[in-house]
Amino acid sequence: MKRETIATKAASGPIGPYSQAVKCECSGFLFCSGQISINPESGELVSGDISVQTRQTLKNLMAVLKAAGLGAENVVKTTVFLRDMDDFERMNEVYAEFFLQARPARAAVEVSRLPRDVGVEIEAVACF
Repeated sequence: MKRETIATKAASGPIGPYSQAVKCECSGFLFCSGQISINPESGELVSGDISVQTRQTLKNLMAVLKAAGLGAENVVKTTVFLRDMDDFERMNEVYAEFFLQARPARAAVEVSRLPRDVGVEIEAVACF
């Protein structure tokens, strides 16, 4: 996979750990459904604040990527759904731990409700 981060000063810069755009040449895409903070071992929701929920959500997303033979570096786009945009900063801190170098393009939106009333859901598109 050939990947290039696109950045321009002609548009507003990122306000978090993401890229303005990602250009890639790849043989295919993996579209990951939204993940939430369910512990895969117990099947129960992980209790805690948005940081705890985001960490479990991203662990689940990384497990899906790994099952496809991919990793965080293959992710070119994510969408973060938040129940409360006031949680954006704390979500962002945890998100940055998972996407250290190859930061995907991203959208983050507030929604009125998420499955099982969680605080965050994250979906991704990866390139291989």
